Amino acid sequence: MYEGPIQALIDELGRLPGVGPKSAQRIAFHLMNADREEVDRLADALREVADKVRFCDLCFNVSEDTTCRICRDPRRDQSTICVVEESKDVAAIERTREFRGLYHVLGGAISPIDHVGPEDLHVAELLRRLSGPVVAEVILATDPNVEGEATATYLTRLLAPTGITVSRLASGLPVGGDLEFADEVTLGRAFAGRRQVGV
Repeated sequence: MYEGPIQALIDELGRLPGVGPKSAQRIAFHLMNADREEVDRLADALREVADKVRFCDLCFNVSEDTTCRICRDPRRDQSTICVVEESKDVAAIERTREFRGLYHVLGGAISPIDHVGPEDLHVAELLRRLSGPVVAEVILATDPNVEGEATATYLTRLLAPTGITVSRLASGLPVGGDLEFADEVTLGRAFAGRRQVGV
């Protein structure tokens, strides 16, 4: 549609997840009209991520070192590991300030339709981490969708013989949500996870 570098930029931006053709075009024209300093800062940030960021050797969270800051922190509870799908899930849980244990990032979820099986995830590495006597509980914090549920079910069965306590994050109705818009799985889990209130 456009010529040369502008079309190349639109094409590259369009490859990013969640960026459609119109958004890619809008971002490209924003960058074309931006100050040179702003464009240079973006280019430098992209290069720095490509050059410096890697995955933690222990938990597979994003890190600038061989081990991430969470795995290096001696104040973290070594007996509890929270299993998540992606590094962004670690950031979301950390923002709650409720969990003080360690993490294990699977690198995705089981999805036969996308040809992703357990062997494509960091499941073997999780089992190696659990082989010692330190870990007492594994918390499964996969997404509450079909792939996340399949992954949690698989891991629950896989970890059953280890004797380690396996728990799943509670899920249910979001605050501010309406019952009429809740799907059957969410509503069902809300009923299953109900608790007594009052006296």
